[in-house]
Amino acid sequence: MPKNNVVKFFLEVLWMSEAEKRPTNFIRQIIDADLESGKHSSIQTRFPPEPNGFLHIGHAKAICLNFGIAQDYKGLCNLRFDDTNPEKEDIDYVHSIEADVKWLGFEWSGETRYSSQYFDQLYGFAVELIEKGLAYVCFLTGDEAREYRGSLKAPGKNSPHRDTSVEDNLALFDKMKKGEFKEGECVLRAKIDMTSSFMCMRDPIIYRVRFAHHHQTGDKWCIYPMYDFTHCLSDAIEGVTHSLCTLEFQDNRRLYDWVLENVSIDVVPHQYESSRLNLEYTVMSKRKLHTLVEEKLVNGWDDPRMPTIAAFRRRGYTPGSLREFTKRIGVTKMDNTVEMGVLEACIREDLNDNAPRAMAVLDPIKLVIENYPTGQVEELNVKNHPSDDEQGTRIVPFAAEIYIEAEDFREEANKKYKRLVLDKAVRLRGAYVVTATRCDKDSDGNVITVYCNYNADTLGKNPEDGTKPKGVIHWVAAEQSIDAEIRLYDRLFNVPNPAAEENFQSVINEDSLITISNAKVEPSLVNAKPEQAFQFERQGYFCRDNKDSEGDKLVFNRTVGLRDTWAKMGN
Repeated sequence: MPKNNVVKFFLEVLWMSEAEKRPTNFIRQIIDADLESGKHSSIQTRFPPEPNGFLHIGHAKAICLNFGIAQDYKGLCNLRFDDTNPEKEDIDYVHSIEADVKWLGFEWSGETRYSSQYFDQLYGFAVELIEKGLAYVCFLTGDEAREYRGSLKAPGKNSPHRDTSVEDNLALFDKMKKGEFKEGECVLRAKIDMTSSFMCMRDPIIYRVRFAHHHQTGDKWCIYPMYDFTHCLSDAIEGVTHSLCTLEFQDNRRLYDWVLENVSIDVVPHQYESSRLNLEYTVMSKRKLHTLVEEKLVNGWDDPRMPTIAAFRRRGYTPGSLREFTKRIGVTKMDNTVEMGVLEACIREDLNDNAPRAMAVLDPIKLVIENYPTGQVEELNVKNHPSDDEQGTRIVPFAAEIYIEAEDFREEANKKYKRLVLDKAVRLRGAYVVTATRCDKDSDGNVITVYCNYNADTLGKNPEDGTKPKGVIHWVAAEQSIDAEIRLYDRLFNVPNPAAEENFQSVINEDSLITISNAKVEPSLVNAKPEQAFQFERQGYFCRDNKDSEGDKLVFNRTVGLRDTWAKMGN
């Protein structure tokens, strides 16, 4: 066998081996069939968001689908902004979306693209439709247009402007382009079928007048193409082979195909629809997300309670956990709602394996070790991860006065309580065994200081007298500890489907953010990097906030608890 053929053979074997590892779904089966039949020799996808808000977890699914397919099939995936609505778009959204895609671990083919780059071509296609008698300028008012459109049960009726001559329509469309009509005075409509059972085919609007500054084209245009007209033509211009979208665009495929069939263009992509991601305890509507931000019900688009990718990042979710989540939920044609627990399980598994451990006391009371040498400070060498030696160790200071959690001490307790009790022994994480002897209380009866003795021979080993500690609790040295603000984030809504409520704002979870301002953390955490994840012993998974934690101000966000407490509550 010639050398070139040998190389080709082994490359094909390697590709087939990799293909076997890929998750299968109906879209991949279609692509496999298209490649096998020769319909396509290579695969081109795209991710086409509108720059009118931050991306949410549903977009993460679309990103992983489009870029993942391009990667697996050695194809290309474009990042394109379908920027046809300048009044609601902003360059800041463009930058946030680019950052989200990169953070998730993907790179797009070539430069960032914009549908606005094709506005001249799109205008030409609109003119072509007019010349073919397939588009017309319509002067119906909004109310008249709705009346003429009909309903799901009744067909529409033709606009009185539908039979305007080609010559007159060309002249009118040119006047639209020159800004000689007011906003809302007229539109360009496709001439399809006002009796169609599909509303999107009842002479849809394809151009409207807008005197708005565009973040890419400036003031060049005062007419802007509609999304459905722009989207399919942009796909074709870019050579997209498989246009992947969600089920709500299924009916729109008819318009997508009609436009491509009636203009002069070489590449004709096909649209394939799959179910969108619906996630419990959140909302995915951009309108509702805008409401949350604009009415200051949350602290911006990246508030860690929001379902945006930027919010998940700030909260401490990892790119790998979101990619794993999209893999687990799969790609189907059936709409369903995914339990929040599935997403939280992905991040728990990731951080359980990869996050180093640290100690933080959220509700501190002082523990005084009365028999510990006065003024002595030990530097204890503590493992960063209980089962991963490669993560190394860190130095944790230990002294006679330390902080423990208030809930980790009781004067009396039953056998199920595995923490510090008067006259009972407990292990301090990474340190000694101590036995509580007495406590001080404030005027309200709250314990403020606990006194104990330690066994000096129990560092790294159990007492020689056979005493068995009741449990293990975390701690920080009082004088050496660092003050920190801890933000305990939880689900933003207290019902699984807030979008179904008459007023979704009324079911916001009042406990979705609890701020603890007097927490004490071990000194090593002052070196934590923004977004760096830790398991705070027995508390959950946390990361240093990437926005508000600066200089001497330490802010940590709870990513997720150690366990799914919502499942236990039966919510």
